[in-house]
Amino acid sequence: MWSKHVPVRTCAGCGAKDNKRQLVRIVRTPAGNVEVDPTGRKAGRGAYLCTRLSCWEQALGKGRLERALHTSIPREERDALLTCAQPYSPALAAHGGVQLG
Repeated sequence: MWSKHVPVRTCAGCGAKDNKRQLVRIVRTPAGNVEVDPTGRKAGRGAYLCTRLSCWEQALGKGRLERALHTSIPREERDALLTCAQPYSPALAAHGGVQLG
């Protein structure tokens, strides 16, 4: 029997590998904006983060997300991304994350 291929991605915050659908995609759009991509299909360079707030803080605080997206992230966009991370509670992360879109 053939098993369906499951794409695996790496969290830019902690470096853990997981199923693509269990992670949250952050995209640098062609216009240069950095935003959450709930559909996982927006055009642009993407990076993935776990649903844990600590991963978002590490990725933004240590410049890991900027390196992954090959861009600098202005303070306003950093704050907006951290606000988006708030709904991802540790309880959701413990149960395999959330599926967006």
